[in-house]
Amino acid sequence: MNRKPVKGGVQEEILREWRGCDEATDLNEGIHIASRFVDAILRAAGAEDGLNEDQVRSTWKELAGDFIARHTEPVSVKNGHLVLRVTQPAMRFHLEQMKPMLLRRIRDQLGEDRIQSVKFALG
Repeated sequence: MNRKPVKGGVQEEILREWRGCDEATDLNEGIHIASRFVDAILRAAGAEDGLNEDQVRSTWKELAGDFIARHTEPVSVKNGHLVLRVTQPAMRFHLEQMKPMLLRRIRDQLGEDRIQSVKFALG
């Protein structure tokens, strides 16, 4: 006993009144395709350079060695700036002294144009 509602029928009038408007003719109206905005979103987030978080973590672990890797962690790469979380002030001081060498090694592994600087944050 499934009947299609008659155009302009009572059921349609009740639904219109309940919704407060007519039924939408095009359900896709006003919907935007996300791919149009992905580049802008990635650029705003600083992730357009194509660096993968796992790639940065594994590269850092290789370059730093076991001891330093246990006391540091890559936090982010944004606009070419690699931020490393360091557990102790003494380790941070030590890494600041090694910064030019570390930056050169990171650039060799990840690419010259991807990492511009290394910053250390205590945490």
